[in-house]
Amino acid sequence: MAEFLLKSDIAEIAQRLGEASRDFSGKTVLLTGGRGFLGRYFMDVFAYLNEHVLEQPCRLVALDNLITAGKEGAEVPDLPNVTFVNHDVIEPFQWEGPLHYVIHAAGIASPFYYRAYPLETLEVAVRGTRNMLELAQCHQARFTFFSSSEIYGDPDPKHVPTQESYRGNVSAQGPRACYDESKRVGETLCYIFHEKHGTATNTIRPFNVFGPGMQETDYRVLPNFANRIKASQPLNIYGSGNQTRTFCYITDAMVGFLLVILRGVPGEPYNIGNPKPEISMLELVKRIESVLGRKVAHNIIEYPDSYPADEPNRRCPDIRKARLQLKFEPSVDLNEGLRRFLTWADKVYTGEA
Repeated sequence: MAEFLLKSDIAEIAQRLGEASRDFSGKTVLLTGGRGFLGRYFMDVFAYLNEHVLEQPCRLVALDNLITAGKEGAEVPDLPNVTFVNHDVIEPFQWEGPLHYVIHAAGIASPFYYRAYPLETLEVAVRGTRNMLELAQCHQARFTFFSSSEIYGDPDPKHVPTQESYRGNVSAQGPRACYDESKRVGETLCYIFHEKHGTATNTIRPFNVFGPGMQETDYRVLPNFANRIKASQPLNIYGSGNQTRTFCYITDAMVGFLLVILRGVPGEPYNIGNPKPEISMLELVKRIESVLGRKVAHNIIEYPDSYPADEPNRRCPDIRKARLQLKFEPSVDLNEGLRRFLTWADKVYTGEA
């Protein structure tokens, strides 16, 4: 069995974070969604920082109710200075002792799962966010909320690339509303706590992050493609195939996330992603063929019933704010990210359709 996360990627994240990471020395961090795709990276990065970088270890408390963690997420590693608690954040959580950072990364982000769990999706972003904000307020901790690029909905073309100031084009009713609208309410809660209570809040809006550690059962485009490549089956492209995305490799995304957590201007939201290239799903197949060095068969099919309608036609971030305020700069180009991900997936995925 290959490493479920690439050790070289974890080391790269820590190295690129540089001196900023030393602010975690001797601090206590509470992380929700600790066994999700991003949560597992946070756990491994903090373990690496403790072993190789920090003068005093950072204590990490990771919460997760494991509802969508899968078999890999449910296998909690025994890491020094890391405490795992099986807890649903829609219920209040009490913590005795110091607490300096709260990272609220719990959520049901896969369209397949938020269609299956719409009320749970809504509650974790609304009630869960309020619970964690109240905890941060009590301890005067910095608070970071993981929102989504989906809060922008399907942007008007004149607002692509999309800035943080864009108000969104979303529907309050429909199969995506439980996710989109609850993330918007979560952001509103952050705004209220910052304005009314002075809580140092930040919101992160990730744009199509990918990399090793994505599970086949997430049913997202790149795990779906990697699964079918492993099984020597044609790739299924939903809709017209002309919908566009930009993809951000996990090391770039994690550096951006940690810079927001450590250095974000209180009260501010930040897009974290890679603004280029913006490519269609058909162009993504060509990129994969270039990385693999061979042709890959594909079919254009209707959206399956399990996939929520109203998919945004374009999604591309404007990251000038993060560049200017945080010195965030993606450095892994798409082909290199795809090479790392597909090489990893070939070793890990079962190849089952």
